[in-house]
Amino acid sequence: MMKVLITGGRGFLGRNIAAHLGRRNDCETLVFDREDSQSGLKSRLRVADVVFHLAGVNRPQDPGEFESGNAGFTERICEVLREAGRSPAIVFASSIQAGAGNPYGLSKRKAERTLRAFAASTGARLKIHRLKNVFGKWCRPNYNSVVATFCHNIANEMPIHISDPGRRVELMYVDDVVEAFLAELPVHARRDGHCEIPCFSLTLGELAGRIQSFHDMRTNLLAPDFAVRFNRQLYATYLSYVPDEVRRRQLAVKADRRGSLIEFIKSKNFGQIFISRTRPGVTRGNHYHHTKTEQFLVVEGEGVVRMRNIESSEVLEYGVRGEALQAIDIPPGYTHSIENTGDGDMITLFWASEIFDPDRPDTYFLPVLEPAENPIPATA
Repeated sequence: MMKVLITGGRGFLGRNIAAHLGRRNDCETLVFDREDSQSGLKSRLRVADVVFHLAGVNRPQDPGEFESGNAGFTERICEVLREAGRSPAIVFASSIQAGAGNPYGLSKRKAERTLRAFAASTGARLKIHRLKNVFGKWCRPNYNSVVATFCHNIANEMPIHISDPGRRVELMYVDDVVEAFLAELPVHARRDGHCEIPCFSLTLGELAGRIQSFHDMRTNLLAPDFAVRFNRQLYATYLSYVPDEVRRRQLAVKADRRGSLIEFIKSKNFGQIFISRTRPGVTRGNHYHHTKTEQFLVVEGEGVVRMRNIESSEVLEYGVRGEALQAIDIPPGYTHSIENTGDGDMITLFWASEIFDPDRPDTYFLPVLEPAENPIPATA
C-alpha cells in the first residue's frame, strides 16, 4: 500500500487533502505538523512513497522565521531522505510570491531550488505548484485569506474593510488544488503533462459583493447563477462559515382560507420554487400565462390538475397524488387550476420559469371550467 506523507497536514490545505485521501483504499496517509517531533518526521519520511510538502511559515512574528520555516525545513526534509536513501515523489505547495523579492517569496524560491537539486541528484519525481490565494472550507479567517475573512465576517454579520475595492485578486479553489495534487500520485500520475489549477480573477469589491449576495439570499431567496462554477465554489465556502445556530431559518408563510404558500428559492436563471398547503375542496389557480411556464408536483395528498387552451372549451384533467410523484407541465396559453380532492391537506411543489414581477405579472384570471363568453378566435 502506498504511503503518502503530508507535511503541514493539520493546516487548511493539508486537512482537505487528508479528507480526500481518507476515502481511498490504495494508500495510507501519514501526517506531520509543527506539534510533532523531529524523530516523527524522520520515521515518516523513511517510509513515504509520496510527500505532499505543504508545511511552511507565511506570517511569523520574526521575519527570520521565513528562512527557517520554509527554506530551512525543506533542506531538512531533503537531508533526511538522502540519509535514508529514499527518493519519494514530492509535490510542493509553493507560492506565486516565489517570483517576488519579499522575504516570504525568497524563502519559497530557495525551497524550490533545494527540491530541484534533490530531484536532479536522486531521480525523484517532483512537481512544484505556485499557488495563488487558495480558498475553501476550513481556511482560517482574519489571517491570510481575504475570502475566508470576507465569508466569516459577512456570515457572522461583522464588518469587512476594503481599502481598494478595485484591486484585483487571483483565487484558486481548494478542491481544484487537491485534484492537482492527487493527480501526481504514482498510480495515475499524468505523463502527458500535469493537472493545471484553474484560477479566478476579480476585484475585491466584486468578491465582497458576491459574498454579500449569498448572505442576502437568506431573506430575499435570490440565488446566484450556479451555472458559473466559481459561484458554486464561493457559495460552498461561504456556507461553511455560517454559524450553526442560524443554518435553520424560518420562511415567510402566506396564509388564507385556502391554506398556505411559501416561497423557497428564486433565481434569474431558473425562475422560482414555492410550496403550497391546500385544504380539502379548495381550488388554486384559474389563470394563464403568455410566456411563463410552470410545473406542479404533488408530494402529499391527492387532487386534480385541470387545464384548457384559452382558444378552446376542451378541459384536460390529470389526477395527482403524493404516492405517484408525477410532475405536470403547464404550457403558456393554457388556463389551469389544481383542486384538492382528498380528505386531508394537499402539499404541492411548484416551479415557475420566471420570478414573479408585480409590474409584469404575466398572470391573467380565467376559470378553467367556465369558458370565456367571448373566446379568443383561433385565427386572430
